[in-house]
Amino acid sequence: MKKIVLVTSGQPSLNPRLVKEADALSTEGFDVIVLYQYWNEWGTLADAELLQSKTWKAICVSGSPNKQIIRYFISRYLHRIGQLLIRYFGIRNGIAELAIKRNVFGLVKKAKSIKADLYIGHNLGALPAIVAASKKYGSKCGFDAEDFHRQEQTDDIKSEAFQLAKFIEDTYLLQISYFSAASPLIAQVYQNLYPNLRPIVINNVFPSRFLQKQNSSPKKSMRLFWFSQTVGKKRGLEDVILAIGKLQNANISFTILGKIDDHTKNYFLKFANQASLSVNQLEFVEPISPDEIFHFAKNFDIGLALETGFCKNNNIALSNKLFTYLTSGLAVIASETDAQKAFIAKNTSVGFSYPIGDSNALANLILEFEINRDLLAQTKQNALSLAATQLNWELESITFLDTVKSVLKV
Repeated sequence: MKKIVLVTSGQPSLNPRLVKEADALSTEGFDVIVLYQYWNEWGTLADAELLQSKTWKAICVSGSPNKQIIRYFISRYLHRIGQLLIRYFGIRNGIAELAIKRNVFGLVKKAKSIKADLYIGHNLGALPAIVAASKKYGSKCGFDAEDFHRQEQTDDIKSEAFQLAKFIEDTYLLQISYFSAASPLIAQVYQNLYPNLRPIVINNVFPSRFLQKQNSSPKKSMRLFWFSQTVGKKRGLEDVILAIGKLQNANISFTILGKIDDHTKNYFLKFANQASLSVNQLEFVEPISPDEIFHFAKNFDIGLALETGFCKNNNIALSNKLFTYLTSGLAVIASETDAQKAFIAKNTSVGFSYPIGDSNALANLILEFEINRDLLAQTKQNALSLAATQLNWELESITFLDTVKSVLKV
């Protein structure tokens, strides 16, 4: 049995893409181990539930605030030291790995302690680990780019974040055996940077078991939905609130799911009040298990993909939100980042797109669904049908598994 090690500097519950790959590989008969690191307490609680049902093994490296506490805080200290060293000595080997993510060398050490046939990295903190381990054993390694990492935070090419990510990518990407990307445009930009990389596209779609049957009972109100791990300002939510405020005679509510602090919540409540929303038109819901979100989402009508395009990555990525809405049977309204505009143009039957920041255009699209409930029902059915017949993990995983088998020559 071939052994495959997947590595991330985050947590399984915060990386559905990694979990889907681990599940697919395990089902296919591979011996799968996932190496991960503590990121936050919510993820830890979600991991405890998630990992109970998995056939693959998961190992948390370098502790947490609750377990192996000393090791965890030492890793945080070393990460901070790495960030400071960059400012004094510049970006170079050794320092870059310390600075890019917490405890990269801990991941390197652990990955090198496990002999495997293939190592797969998810995010830049995992990239040095998979390359080092594959070199030690003469094995293969692959990397999955869910984002365009060097412009994930900013488009300022002189910034430390850009230069550090670029250094890690330039150092390690040409040493891998295969490269996958989470959207066609992310694949394209990496191909332009590294012509020999030959990226494959694996969309952020979900298994068919999460497909939700539609409730055919007509609803008096139309319900809008958006979710994220955390809720913050200037992420398009203000545009939705303004749009709803313009539709005073419509029965519309907006639910926001995600971790939110009191200050941010009060900001949105005040913003909604100023936009003339009633108290019951805006609802906040705490995070739930990733597997539960589909069942929760099916109670809504429209899923909102509100990316602002604040950086190149945000402009060219296709987030798991979009595919979650399809799987849950929701009509989609998406902001016109390059990636989302292209997606809606290709799949016109599942929803609409609007210019980023244009609350008037957004209000008109919401109103069109509010007035024409037959259109809304058909669009929701189209979304579910697209997920059932084309955009699901059963089909997408074929590309992934074929790539792995080709690399391993099995």
